[in-house]
Amino acid sequence: MQIRPLYDRIIVRRLEQQKQTASGIVIPDTASEKPEQGEVTAVGNGRLLQDGSVRALLVKPGDRVLFGKYAGQTVKIDGVEYLVLREEDVLGIIENADASLKKAA
Repeated sequence: MQIRPLYDRIIVRRLEQQKQTASGIVIPDTASEKPEQGEVTAVGNGRLLQDGSVRALLVKPGDRVLFGKYAGQTVKIDGVEYLVLREEDVLGIIENADASLKKAA
């Protein structure tokens, strides 16, 4: 099943948080917080302005984004948990996400 968000809403799949600290301590699932980063899987057509025009969204599918801890609405589709956000709930787009992961490895 696929979902197509309306207007300025976006669908985000949370990225798994690191389960081990730099010193090697393993963090159990019950003690870890929900990640505040995710990958955009779908976007709406754009924000509807007061004059009736539509402004295109700045985020696109495949972008890694930061969002607030309690932002959006959680939905489960085919056993996978997604987050439905408005574009204004996105705090920023993570640039060069692949390059930073390679440096950390």
